[in-house]
Amino acid sequence: MRALLAFDKFKDALTAPQACALAAEALHAHRPAWTLDLCPLADGGEGFCEILTTAAQGTFETITVTGPRGEPISASVGFVALAKIPPAALRLLKIENQKTEIGNTATVALVEMAGASGLALLAADRRDPWHTTSLGTGQLIRHAAARGASAILLGVGGSATHDLGLGTLGALGLTFLTAEGAALTPPVPSDWPRITRLDGAIPTSLPSLHIACDVANPLLGPNGAAAVYGPQKGLLPADIARLDNESARLALMLCTHFVQPDALMDTPGAGAAGGIAFGLMAGARAQLIPGFDLVSAWLDLEARLAAADIVITGEGRFDASSLSGKGPGALAARALALGKPTHVFAGAVTAAPAAGLSLHPITPAGVALPTALREASTNLSAAVRAVFSKLE
Repeated sequence: MRALLAFDKFKDALTAPQACALAAEALHAHRPAWTLDLCPLADGGEGFCEILTTAAQGTFETITVTGPRGEPISASVGFVALAKIPPAALRLLKIENQKTEIGNTATVALVEMAGASGLALLAADRRDPWHTTSLGTGQLIRHAAARGASAILLGVGGSATHDLGLGTLGALGLTFLTAEGAALTPPVPSDWPRITRLDGAIPTSLPSLHIACDVANPLLGPNGAAAVYGPQKGLLPADIARLDNESARLALMLCTHFVQPDALMDTPGAGAAGGIAFGLMAGARAQLIPGFDLVSAWLDLEARLAAADIVITGEGRFDASSLSGKGPGALAARALALGKPTHVFAGAVTAAPAAGLSLHPITPAGVALPTALREASTNLSAAVRAVFSKLE
């Protein structure tokens, strides 16, 4: 029996590799003869760089960058040889032809916004998008370019920011000036009313930039970045309209400075990660690519699914929208379509079971969220042992 263990992270509790390892250990205790294929998943947020770089036998470089509230932190860039990336992933990146143009020794750099500008880096009382910056993400991109990467793949999930990527653009060469000519660094939204003009440019030598993105939100409006994602980052409901208005003003300045159409703000996905997708499309000609499709291709999920007799997956929460979404839900839907028995373990389960799909909440009834997060590793191991000690 061959089991595919493909977990995503349990937010604020377990990384995807940790969840896979815990499930494998628990499963091995009751099914020692099974062959286990561990495949941690990523959605562009925490773990994106580590999982994809490791899967392609790449290397890491860790540098000190500016964190979301200006503090120095350590963050990593992954470097992967072009020759190690599956052809399907290269096609999504639209760089498959570079193998012949620049050779198999060329590298793709992987940058994870969550590692430099992520919400998880801040305690709850320090989460405030008026005062957070994506400067550290730009410093990682700049480092990747300086190390000679031929292309840069940016995962933007889990951000703490709503700065339209201005901090990132500032790290790459853009300057934000007040009426008195003073430069604002970093240009956090609380200082935006002071910005009257932009100066500087993004180097034409910057490698092609690709953003793994699964959201379709525009930059502005009721479905935009501030309205939909701002409250998750500490934005007060009363401040949504003000931040949206300031975002519109700065976005127009970016479009004018970089000679881009205003309609770029309406592009599906422009609102990703506090508008960094818009900012990098406007200023650095970034391209958006479907995040889960890329991860699936990069990890060769189709072949691994086909080889599996049973699929075991999970994440922090599995709800009614999961099977039509991404990550474990999309994986489970594909496994069911292939007729594979599928088990989902999650901290909270509100989805309805389907034929061939077994859902397992790992948190005991009545346990408060803080306790559930602290005990997630114990609960996941216990749940897997309980299910597979009885399964025929």
